Parts: sequence; structure tokens; C-alpha cells
Amino acid sequence: MTTIATTASGSGSAAGDTLTRDALAVLQPGFDGTTAPDWVRRRIGEGLASVALFGRNVVSEEQVTALTGQLRAERDDLLVAIDEESGDVTRLDVRTGSSFPGNHALGAVDDPDLTRAVSRELGRRLAACGVTFDWAPSADVNANADNPVIGVRSFGASPGLVARHTAAWVEGLQSTGVAACTKHFPGHGDTNVDSHHAVPRIDVDADTLYARELPPFRAAIAAGTRAIMSAHILVPALDPDRPGTLSRRILTELLRGELGYQGLIVTDGMEMRAISGTYGLEHGVVLAIAAGADAICVGGGLCDEGTVLKLRDALVAAVRSGELPEERLADAAARVRDLAAWTVAARGDAEKTPADPEIGLVAARRALTVTRAGAAAPVTAPAYVAQFNPAPNIAVGDQTPWGVAAELERLLPGSTAGSFTGEGAGAAVLAAAEDRRIVAVVRDEHRHDWMRSALDTLLAARPDTVVVEMGLPQAPPRGALHIATYGAARVCGVAAAEAVVAG
Repeated sequence: MTTIATTASGSGSAAGDTLTRDALAVLQPGFDGTTAPDWVRRRIGEGLASVALFGRNVVSEEQVTALTGQLRAERDDLLVAIDEESGDVTRLDVRTGSSFPGNHALGAVDDPDLTRAVSRELGRRLAACGVTFDWAPSADVNANADNPVIGVRSFGASPGLVARHTAAWVEGLQSTGVAACTKHFPGHGDTNVDSHHAVPRIDVDADTLYARELPPFRAAIAAGTRAIMSAHILVPALDPDRPGTLSRRILTELLRGELGYQGLIVTDGMEMRAISGTYGLEHGVVLAIAAGADAICVGGGLCDEGTVLKLRDALVAAVRSGELPEERLADAAARVRDLAAWTVAARGDAEKTPADPEIGLVAARRALTVTRAGAAAPVTAPAYVAQFNPAPNIAVGDQTPWGVAAELERLLPGSTAGSFTGEGAGAAVLAAAEDRRIVAVVRDEHRHDWMRSALDTLLAARPDTVVVEMGLPQAPPRGALHIATYGAARVCGVAAAEAVVAG
């Protein structure tokens, strides 16, 4: 066998140049700033086929459109990806809160046509901004109500419900020419650990996994999802040794072989501690491609040129050492380029999609569940909004506002608000509210003892308190009026405030 000596940058041979272009093609990196950095544009010229946008890259839709235009000046078929689930996880509306309710609200309504309409309007907006690849929807079945990272990102706890809404979401989004990425395979719903921090483990038998976790992914595949995202979770019934992202049994034998999926497989963020803290970032990337992944999501945290070059060089070195078959890397790069070509061919679809800017609020209003205790009086005078803030998970982030305070202030001028957390929150609210009617806004009350205690204190002293639950409504409804929104998107807050005033 003849070997050709080349540098990691690929200089010295056409074969080496092909190898390094393939290594760049499988990376989906992020970057800093709201304009296209020179280093990103340069690497696009060298073979980079995708970039990812995060909240830090977004100021307005006009700015994102200008940014994607700068990037596409280097490569017309560049994949521009974003983590835009709508609902609690939003990047396009990161500074205002989403214009669309998230999955759990849509699952609560359980009208697949509504879900399809919401994702179609989201896709139209993304396409208008030049975004062509959305790391959504979440197809996780919310089998564990204490899950710290999925929660309202899931359509619900029923595999059938999640399956039909996953399919509808994929169909709506892709009708606009934006590729959907169904996640987190083989299912992140039954975990009690956030994979941003450690490796979650799902200890159930294979029959349970096939009956509960896999139906939504089968539905997504049948609906034509262009991509599927792997999960950094250990599922011993499928592979006792490697988490999903690094498992050939899960990605190649199960997803490709058994489920017959032929589209792009992209990893979840590789900086997450479940991978980087256990295997190391570079080695984890090599293992993921070897296992069957086609694209590497990186850049939520590490968003510099040095990271891209290290990962490129690690892939090249792995091919040269024989650890990673060159054919596997070439196949992965080809799938990325195939998806990019699909987005170009589908680009005109968004222009044919009629705008439906009110659909998000329509859906949020339909999702509300209102429970009244006796003759609950509507709130008609300026109120005090007490927002109980749990620590945000990393997927949601801490940039995005939530709650009902701004909308209630608009509806009831003179209303004021405060944020509270931890022991003594209830007493602090009573002192701050004085004689005004209290609207207590909670998020996943069932998961936080301090939040439950604060509500106990409030309701004992002020039984006319209104409670708005903007997370999973697992705790029993209580308060003079209890409003469940099934998510904390901006439109969910608007709909809740309307219900507070209506009584």
C-alpha cells in the first residue's frame, strides 16, 4: 500500500485535499458575533459545508438575514443550522420569548393540523432569514416528569401522541424548504440527568424502548425527516458500553439498519460533558463519525477557529492511522452535501408559503387549561406578579424572558412584578405585594420544594391568589384561579394574562 505524506491541512496531494475537505464538511460549528467572521468565510472556501447559529448571533431577523447573506456569498448551498424548537428553546426570539408555543402546548391541544400550521409558519420565518436547517423537533416521550432537560420540550407522555405531532411538525417545517432534525435518538425522555452535565442512563428493557421511545422516530422517518440528532445517553438494553452518539449498534445497526433511515445523522452538542468530559472532544468526534454519525454539532460553547481546526485535524489523523475508515468519512460528508443540495432545490417553497403571523397566539390560547376554585373573581385592578425563578437548564438558557408581567402591565396599567427564589420566597412576596391581588407565576412546581412551600405560604394568607404554571402541570391545580400554559413562550404569557383578566 502506497502512502502519501501530507500535512493535516491537506497540502501535498489531491487525496489529502479531499480528505481535509471531507473532515471540514462534517463539522457544524458555531461562531461568535452578529456578522460573518473572516475565519468562517475562509474555512467555507476550504470545504466547510455548515455553520450553526445560536442566541449570541441573533439581534433581529433583518440582521440574521444579512448574516446568512454574507455566509452564502462564500457558498450558495451552505447549510445554516439553528436550535429553534419554538416554545422555551428559542434562538430566533431569544431576546423577546418565542412567538410560537412549544411542543407540550401543542400536544395538550392535540390537533396535528395546528401543529403543522405552527411549524410551517416557523419554517417560513426561518427560510426568510436564510436559515435552512433546524435542530428540531424533540421527539422525546416525556416518560419521567422529573426530567431536568426535556419537560415541556416534549409533546407529551404518550408515544402515540408524540408520534403524530412529531410527524406533523416535520411535515409543516419541511414544506417551507427548511430541513427538520428529529431528536434526541433513541429518546431522552426517561432521564433524570441533563446530558449537558453528565451521561444520563435509561435502564429499561428493549421491549419498553421499542414500544415507548421509538414510535415517534419511526413516524418522523415515515414523514421524511431530513435529519435525526443523536442523544448522549447510555441505554444498556441497546449498547451497554457506549452512549447513543458514539454507538454503532444504535446509529448504524438500529437507526440505519433496522429502522431503514437514510438521511443525515447529526450529533447533539459535542462539548456537552456527557461526551467531552468522558471521552474528550476530539476523540469523541472521531468515535461519533465511526459509529455512523454524519455531522458534528459543536459551537454552543466552543465557537472559535481553533476548535474547528483541532476537530478537522483529529478526523484527518484518525483516517491516516486507520482508526476511522476513509470511506466512512467520505460517506458522512456526502450526506451533508446531499442535504445542502436539497435545501437549495427546496428554497422556493418558503416563498409559496402564505404568512400566518397570528397562528402562534391562536395555538397558545387553545392550549390553556383554566381551573377555578369556587367563584374566582377576575383580576381587574393593578396586580402584583410574583415570578418564581428556578435555575434554567442549559438548553433553554437564561437570556430569554418569560412570565406574564409585561402583558399584565399592559392590560392592567400600574401592575408591578418581582422575581423570587429559594427559602422564604412566599413571605417575601406577601411583603412586596401589600394589598394588591397576587398573581404567582411558577415553572415546574412539582420539581421544586421551595416553590411548593412558597405557594403554601401565599395561599394560606391570600387564598384569592392566581397561580400560573408555565412548566409541566404535574402538581395539583390550586389557587383561586389556576392557569396551565404548558410552556413559557412569550405567546403563552400573553394568553395567560388574558385569562387572568377574564377570570
